Amino acid sequence: MPYDYIVIGAGSAGATIATRLTEDPNISVLLLEAGDDFPEMEHIPEEVKYTSSRKSTWESEHNWKYNGTISSGREIPIPRGKVTGGSSSINATIFLRGTPEDYDNWSKWGNDQWSYQKLLPYFNKLETDTTYQENPGDFHGASGPILCRRFPKDEWLPGSTAFVQAALDMGFPYCEDANMPGTTGTGPLPLNNPNGIRWSTSIGYLGQSRHRLNLTIRPNVSVKKILIQQRSDIPRAYGVQAVSGQEQFEVHAGEIILSAGAIASPQLLMLSGIGPKSHLEQHEINVIHDSPGVGQNLSDHPLIEVIWATKPGVDIPPSAHSNQTTLRYTANGSMLENDMIVYFRGTSAASTMPGGFRRDPIGIACGLGLNLALSKGEVTLRSSDYRDEPILSYNLMEHPEDLRRYRDGIRMLVDMENNSHLAEIVSRRLQPLDHELHTDSTLNEWIKLNVGTGHHVSCTAKMGPDSDPMAVVNQFGKTYGIDGLRVSDASIMPECVRANINVTVIAIGERIADFILQGK
Repeated sequence: MPYDYIVIGAGSAGATIATRLTEDPNISVLLLEAGDDFPEMEHIPEEVKYTSSRKSTWESEHNWKYNGTISSGREIPIPRGKVTGGSSSINATIFLRGTPEDYDNWSKWGNDQWSYQKLLPYFNKLETDTTYQENPGDFHGASGPILCRRFPKDEWLPGSTAFVQAALDMGFPYCEDANMPGTTGTGPLPLNNPNGIRWSTSIGYLGQSRHRLNLTIRPNVSVKKILIQQRSDIPRAYGVQAVSGQEQFEVHAGEIILSAGAIASPQLLMLSGIGPKSHLEQHEINVIHDSPGVGQNLSDHPLIEVIWATKPGVDIPPSAHSNQTTLRYTANGSMLENDMIVYFRGTSAASTMPGGFRRDPIGIACGLGLNLALSKGEVTLRSSDYRDEPILSYNLMEHPEDLRRYRDGIRMLVDMENNSHLAEIVSRRLQPLDHELHTDSTLNEWIKLNVGTGHHVSCTAKMGPDSDPMAVVNQFGKTYGIDGLRVSDASIMPECVRANINVTVIAIGERIADFILQGK
């Protein structure tokens, strides 16, 4: 018997959609996940369950361990979750919303159902913000599936306190709640890690829904392609071809919802015959719909660390959550508000190779992120075999304005070490070194050698009006040129938001689920 819906990918959006659809007992949903599932809290692996563990998620079998290249040709690791909860099960649990301008821009670009005002109810719906639970007001949720909090000042690590004071001394305002609209400056980070537990969509959403009779969760299932019936009018998706162990099978549904993430979703679209015609033909894939935007417009947040060794006696416990405080600001000369972010890390792990990190706590660090990068990349197929990792081309630092903002930000953080509060803690700077800061040219070279990403890959199957030739889906997630197929995950963002993307991706799942239930 066919299902009403098949959801491909049990990550931030997929787990959300499956949960919301099955609130209606008359709707049947099959949720397919390539990784493992851990229904009981006590069985969740340590590195997935806790934000601080002896085993790194970088090394975990629950990480896809993708690799990408930047414009210099250097390879960088790209972690993605291979487990129910997806990347919400291995991320840093930073629970930031984008700025209102991010979503209002989406609306201006032909997606009028995605303005900040229309998304705000979903941001509130998805969270229980324990900091404001007694008085949530208009901008917080008090009963949603995802628990979030902020470290109170009396629990900050010494470095976190010193960093915030240094930022205040430099003239930045204090920001108590970075999820309030119109805020900027330095203060506590919102985090979805109560008691150090990574509160993923697997825990928060599937914890509510996994025992429903109308929801079937199938872990360890890889989808080879979406089955599409070619008709005289418009092709229609009617099922998937999947593999589990040695078993290959087909399963059918009234509608297919693709929520495999901004890497795997465009890959699966292309493997199914939806994508740039010339690229599909290159891999001898039957072209069902020529969609030139599939895999294009790859956006992410570049990230680089300024690292200091700490003085003897400074407390940097390796088990502590290192991301407690942040600084959001607008780069000098930028027209893009809050286009920069600093994640202060009170227990630093020093770089051992470009894009990789050592786990022994040797000091403190500032992770400098570029929240609105102008450089874009792409996802392309390596082959027509679903088992072959796609090619991820990150053109990080290709745009000169990205480099300029980065240089200014790094020099600002280096200047911060002279602040009396930080000077009491740090003994010496480990990176970048003085000779690397000497000229714009030497600093550019160091940036390109050391930059990685914030692991916020997005925008590779963007939504937009049918007048936009690069739009892959409409604002309801429906795929252009194919009936019965939606996409709902980070790939449909037209532009990456000025924040970590997990909150936004969950909200995308909530919004698309409502569209489906409303018959849109």
